[in-house]
Amino acid sequence: MDAGRVGIDLVPYGRVRELLAADGRPALTRMLSAEEQRLLRTGREPDVPGIAGRLAAKEAVFKLFRTAGQTLPWQDIEILREEGGWPVVRLRGRAARLAAESLVGAIAVSIAHDDPCAIAIAYSGA
Repeated sequence: MDAGRVGIDLVPYGRVRELLAADGRPALTRMLSAEEQRLLRTGREPDVPGIAGRLAAKEAVFKLFRTAGQTLPWQDIEILREEGGWPVVRLRGRAARLAAESLVGAIAVSIAHDDPCAIAIAYSGA
């Protein structure tokens, strides 16, 4: 009997700041979809907690697939917002294929922020 799957990840805000300070914008562009980038544009300064939360959620979702030797398909796992601002997962491309191969169905995700880090948990039921 499968009790479901859980993935969890934590991303320190400092890691995101280091990426941004080292001109990591190209890296973030590879990690975040155009829709995610649009959601995170809150002004002139980058939304460090928002970026950290999304990266943590993507890693947590990827852990549900239980794949060894695979690289994370960053842009194929999107963490968007449903009405009320709650995070919702959308899988595309390789991430959708990995989920199907791993028998991962619907995915719920929750993100929490407490300076100096963001933590996310992903769950897929049996």
